[in-house]
Amino acid sequence: MSTVAAKIERVSTGIPKIDEMLAGGIPRGFAVAVTGEPGTGKTVFCIHFVAEGLKRGEKGIFVTTEESRSSIVVQASQFGFDFKRGEEERRLVIIDALMRSDKAPWTLNALNPEELVQKVIEAKKYLGYGPTRLVIDSMSAFWLDAPAMARRHSYFIKRVLSQWDMTILMTSQYAVTTSEAFGFGVEHVADGIIRFRRSVSGGVLRRFIMVEKMRWTPHDKRMYEIDIVDGKGIVVIGPTSLRREDVALPQKVTEKIIRAKERSERELGLSD
Repeated sequence: MSTVAAKIERVSTGIPKIDEMLAGGIPRGFAVAVTGEPGTGKTVFCIHFVAEGLKRGEKGIFVTTEESRSSIVVQASQFGFDFKRGEEERRLVIIDALMRSDKAPWTLNALNPEELVQKVIEAKKYLGYGPTRLVIDSMSAFWLDAPAMARRHSYFIKRVLSQWDMTILMTSQYAVTTSEAFGFGVEHVADGIIRFRRSVSGGVLRRFIMVEKMRWTPHDKRMYEIDIVDGKGIVVIGPTSLRREDVALPQKVTEKIIRAKERSERELGLSD
């Protein structure tokens, strides 16, 4: 590890091998994009991240837009993490943007970045002073009706929330069926990119992880195979002999995403 990397305060992901890939963890205060297709392990990774913070006496905020609060609590319990206790001890807030209710204190009644930021800051004040881990799972929900706004919304969320002593994971979906660039907005503004991938070989689903970018970090550039194990969560199996292109999106889909990204940036006047 370089001298510069060693001096940076880092936040453990809760998965020792991934910390090793990151030269010790994610630099504190970073906003990191966690991207990939559905079912690749993004949410489980985020659960590890928040659970590790609670273990270390930190606070956690988990914004869920595609699953209910109860689903996140149950998933965490499957891997040995007691999120319900974290809520009861006022160390964790789960903001539910799926099962919206005017009566529930931690919910989003509208999927817009302004309300998201307001609710997260409210949760941060409720939890009190100290380092906090924030998960937004997923960001894609905030621009489903306007993909061209992805980059602008992502920048606004990062700019405001980075002032509140939070290390942030922002997930974003890719789907083989999409023709829009749902992930590019987050990736443009993120301090790091952790990519999850999958493939089917011999009729068996395989999952992979790669650190594609992490500022201030001499990170591992290899792709690793992972598994999701009941009672443990994400287990890193080891480096894979597969190439990045072996588990990438089909070329036609990639080309559509790139064209959509370029079109969106032209519409918003964001292109260089």
